[in-house]
Amino acid sequence: MAAGPWGWGPAVLLALLLALLLGGARRLRRRYAADGAGPALRGRGRAAAAAAARADGVRALLVTAHPDDEAMFFAPTVLGLGRAGARTAVLCCSAGNYYNQGEIRKKELEQSCFLLGIPASDVTVIDHRDLPDNPAVEWDTQLLAAFVLKHIEANNINLVVTFDAGGVSGHANHISLYTALRYLHSEQKLPEGCCVLVLESVNLFRKYISVLDVPVSCLLPRDALFILTEEETEQARRAMWCHRSQLLWFRHIYMLFSRYMVINSLRLL
Repeated sequence: MAAGPWGWGPAVLLALLLALLLGGARRLRRRYAADGAGPALRGRGRAAAAAAARADGVRALLVTAHPDDEAMFFAPTVLGLGRAGARTAVLCCSAGNYYNQGEIRKKELEQSCFLLGIPASDVTVIDHRDLPDNPAVEWDTQLLAAFVLKHIEANNINLVVTFDAGGVSGHANHISLYTALRYLHSEQKLPEGCCVLVLESVNLFRKYISVLDVPVSCLLPRDALFILTEEETEQARRAMWCHRSQLLWFRHIYMLFSRYMVINSLRLL
């Protein structure tokens, strides 16, 4: 039976709307890539980056909770900073030993970081019994802050990147990192000139619309924005593929649809 005059109307309009959104998102993505530097820094974020550059270059430290965080959540930041000429190191605060795979996951982390432009010499894993990989455990703030601060001071770090209060996925270990960095920042324990950028947690809808979130991320306030080109997104996915022990079926879906494989919006503490 033939469709009535309104039978296909809504479907056609929806398809046209999605096509327009996707086209606009791709154009914005190319525009940011064509800017050369990759990251779009606004307000205090630009000032922070400029200050770091004057202090003998950006020496960034990515503080993560588990092996695979660097690729699953922070690849746009790592690749964007690298494109801009910054040197980035990784401090992973657990070996990811929840399923007794710690040694395997350490090797996977080094392989992933290599694909993201970070040599093994700049990758450090804290494997401490009081910092277990466990989604139900909040890590001790003082202990964690001491580890992070020691690493910052030893390596003359002037930019720290980590999770925000939502931890992107709500994982207690992720949130513990934010709490520790917030403590160091609020107590003025960080070295002079050292800034902290935290990765913005977004709602579930935005989290899984991939490149369609580019226009939204460009419009909303933030201090730094990193958007990957299509080639860089493939590079990020290859890094994620290094974490073979973690590639369950739902992570394949995540790699296809998560905006965190393409976009990172961050705020300064």
